[in-house]
Amino acid sequence: MRVLIVNTSERTGGAAVAANRLMEALKNNGVKAKMLVRDKETELLTVVALPGQRMAQWHFLWERLVVWLHLHLRRKHLFELDIANCGTDITRLPEFQEADVIHLHWVNQGMLSLNGIRKILDAGKPVVWTMHDIWPATAICHYARGCEQFHSECRQCALLPSRRSGLARRVWQRKQRMLCDRHITYVACSQWLADEARKSALLRGQQVTSIPNAIDTHVFRPESKQQARQSLGLPADRRIILFVSQRVTDPRKGMSYFVEAVRLLAEQHPEMQQNTVVAILGGHAEDVAAQLSLPACPLGYVSDPQRIVEVYNSADVFVLPSLEDNLPNTLMESMACGVPCVGFEVGGIPEMLDHRQNGYVARFRDAADLAAGIRYVLCEADYPDLQRHCLHKVAHCYSQQSVASRYVEVYEAAKRPKELKR
Repeated sequence: MRVLIVNTSERTGGAAVAANRLMEALKNNGVKAKMLVRDKETELLTVVALPGQRMAQWHFLWERLVVWLHLHLRRKHLFELDIANCGTDITRLPEFQEADVIHLHWVNQGMLSLNGIRKILDAGKPVVWTMHDIWPATAICHYARGCEQFHSECRQCALLPSRRSGLARRVWQRKQRMLCDRHITYVACSQWLADEARKSALLRGQQVTSIPNAIDTHVFRPESKQQARQSLGLPADRRIILFVSQRVTDPRKGMSYFVEAVRLLAEQHPEMQQNTVVAILGGHAEDVAAQLSLPACPLGYVSDPQRIVEVYNSADVFVLPSLEDNLPNTLMESMACGVPCVGFEVGGIPEMLDHRQNGYVARFRDAADLAAGIRYVLCEADYPDLQRHCLHKVAHCYSQQSVASRYVEVYEAAKRPKELKR
């Protein structure tokens, strides 16, 4: 079986990481998998760049310009909305023509247009679409933020400054026409996202299933904590609370709740000023470090996988207070390194964290409970037992073999769309 994985970026972003890992998992389990991307960043022969890079960049800029105009020339939400008004036709590429299954992932920001996706569907090949957010089931947004319009029809998007704008409705109708009498097998990375997708009027009659992302446990694995700290220049004699995000100032990642939780810990447990530090990995880490009530070590942005593994292994607890998230790769990576995690009860996070077994699931938007979870992992729990449960969960649910075999079943079933049931 030949599978073509389509994603905007090769390595940048959570979807790119997940798509890459799936490609490797499939290849390691006997499937001939290639990846087609707009932004190629390595020399891997199994990753192919779109032809005509200048045109691909123009597609990106043109879409951003249209969105910007609808935002009344404001930058806020500029990269939270996608309208897929332009993109590259991939159906004539040899990689497309030789593939048995076309597997779409995150294809926004000028990678594929809705017309381009329609051409893919009209080519007659089985199409699987892994949802890394809710965009395939809505008109223009990637995260619904509590909005339920997509249950019936997206009309007036709350992210647009003018409720009179008909952009959301027009894109919704274009997506409806794209899917009319055509079949896609949708795969959500979490059961939560699958449940949300099934509520979409846009996806009625389509197959929606749930398969988690895969992780390579030969890369993300427990290593010496002391050696990791020495390599990173982190203190060897203190407990380390870790926060990781591509951009730590992204409001969706909940940094304000993390700052408040750290303040509560410092206030209620003064001894933590001497025995605990916070490590922050990601863009703009320095901007956040000054806000924390405990000593902080900003590590900046790191892309080298081995360096990232060292960061996880240096920590005693990983905290991700996302306000909206699917199945965060960072939680999975931390658990694979044997580091217990704390996060809010939102999205796919409760599927990953088993409360008080491999971490702590805090009440949503409750900084005090988030602080209690950090304290529980550091001071109250049987820490080696938490670590064992982390490793067991990853091996049982997220291993390459497990995820690859489930996707092969989906590919085979996609060839028989009329036999599938919701």
